[in-house]
Amino acid sequence: MANAGSGSLATILFLFVFPAALHKGAAQEPVVSQNLVTDNVSVVEGEMAIISCRVKDNDDSVIQLLNPNRQTIYFRDMRPLKDARFQLVNFSDNELRVSLSNVSLSDEGRYVCQLYTDPPQEAYADITVLIPPGDPIIEARDEVLSEGNETEMTCTAMSSKPAAAIRWMKGDKELPGKPKVELTYDKMYTVSSRLTFTVSKEDDGVPVVCIVDHPAVKGFQAQKYLEVQYKPEVKIVVEFPQGLTREGENLELTCQAKGKPQPQRVNWLKVDDDVPSHAVITGSDLYIENLNKSYNGTYRCVAANAVGESYDDYILYVYDAPTTTPIPTTATTTTTIITTTTISYPEANQDSRAGEGAPRTVDHAVIGGVVAVVVFAMLCLLIVLGRYFARHKGTYFTHEAKGADDAADADTAIINAEGGHTNSDEKKEYYI
Repeated sequence: MANAGSGSLATILFLFVFPAALHKGAAQEPVVSQNLVTDNVSVVEGEMAIISCRVKDNDDSVIQLLNPNRQTIYFRDMRPLKDARFQLVNFSDNELRVSLSNVSLSDEGRYVCQLYTDPPQEAYADITVLIPPGDPIIEARDEVLSEGNETEMTCTAMSSKPAAAIRWMKGDKELPGKPKVELTYDKMYTVSSRLTFTVSKEDDGVPVVCIVDHPAVKGFQAQKYLEVQYKPEVKIVVEFPQGLTREGENLELTCQAKGKPQPQRVNWLKVDDDVPSHAVITGSDLYIENLNKSYNGTYRCVAANAVGESYDDYILYVYDAPTTTPIPTTATTTTTIITTTTISYPEANQDSRAGEGAPRTVDHAVIGGVVAVVVFAMLCLLIVLGRYFARHKGTYFTHEAKGADDAADADTAIINAEGGHTNSDEKKEYYI
């Protein structure tokens, strides 16, 4: 009532002080060169609002400012309204600028700038009071998540004006939420957003952020870090040998397993068969001595935790042992023949995981050995035949010389020869 009386008093005072101006204005044509303008104002609750009434080409007409209840706040540079929060910032022929401090929600509304011309002009400044929401709150349905499961989170921003908007970020990726807006009894807005997604092991330790967008605040957010349990990751590492697995050698495998929670149980088995009886299993290590081809097969390491189990396979294929060719020697000849066989070894980093069905490579060492044996056998045969013919080399004998052993000289030998010259047609020859 006091404010209303002050406004009426100011109006009466104006009529008495400026009657000539009003009478003069009534007798003239409307002044169209004058232009009264103002601006809408948005202000956060508790802060200060500035209201400005501006005039172009003013002819000394009176400017006044009214509140939403049409009560006069300022008449020229006088403040009839007894509210100390309103203060004069600037007054001139072309502007009336007033500040309102400690703005509350009750101050919201349409303020009127009046210019006493003929006809009078009015401009309107709407003051909007912004009320920021309270701190956003994130609630999670599950505190500890399991890989592959679906989870749900809810973010709530309470008591704001206007209603806030909520966005979700998981790491550096934005996710869509389902918003819900409620108008409370005190004309405030409570906004909530629900987020549903499926987690993977890569989400462990990743922050989920609820971002609140509101004209009264910037960078308003809350976050929650994900804790995800996942199945073990299993990998078999070959400690020895580094190259091919050959007969007679040893094999050592190590099973590396990590997960959340860390697996406490690691098992070794052979697919479709039993692990060799003399294989040694120590924790995550598998050791087999003196390999042979009967050990071929798939060896599996299995690790398990509360979420599930995983495995990795190693395919063992045992190759032939490498062979070398002895150097042939002979005691009966002075010639020594040396056969050099080039033995080709596969690269040292070749793995034995080629599989049981892998084609067997041709071993050049075996071929070289066979050729060397054949050459050595042929050389031995030639040496034996040579010695045989050397021992059976004979002398040519005939019966013509029979009786010559007792002859004193050559003539007597011829005479004593059996048959002499008379029997020369009956001579016979023998060859041994």
